[in-house]
Amino acid sequence: QVQLAESGGGLVQAGGSLRLSCAPSGRTFSSRAVGWFRQGPGREREFVAGISWSGVTTYYDESVKGRFTISRDNAKNTVYLQMNSLKPEDTAVYYCAATNTVYSSSSYYLASRYDYWGQGTQVTVSS
Repeated sequence: QVQLAESGGGLVQAGGSLRLSCAPSGRTFSSRAVGWFRQGPGREREFVAGISWSGVTTYYDESVKGRFTISRDNAKNTVYLQMNSLKPEDTAVYYCAATNTVYSSSSYYLASRYDYWGQGTQVTVSS
């Protein structure tokens, strides 16, 4: 069982930046693909970004492309989400998730494809 923990959320003004971190407890996830999802008020959980186990391949939702960057440091067993130029509509609880198996690139975008989830970290962007 892999337990994930997110950190780095908080309150920031529009145009500001935050960096979220995701690390597992108890086990490594260097061999697992990882995704970031978010759930805003009154909204369904949505895909934000994903990264392959090697870190070579990344995926982004169109709404964050060019502003957010996902990366990983397998030596530190940590995945990051650098969020720049934040907007009020980015306000949400952000979750990281890991999967044992990636069937295709489309798998990254689907919450149902992930096996392990963190508890989430709140990001609030004020206007």
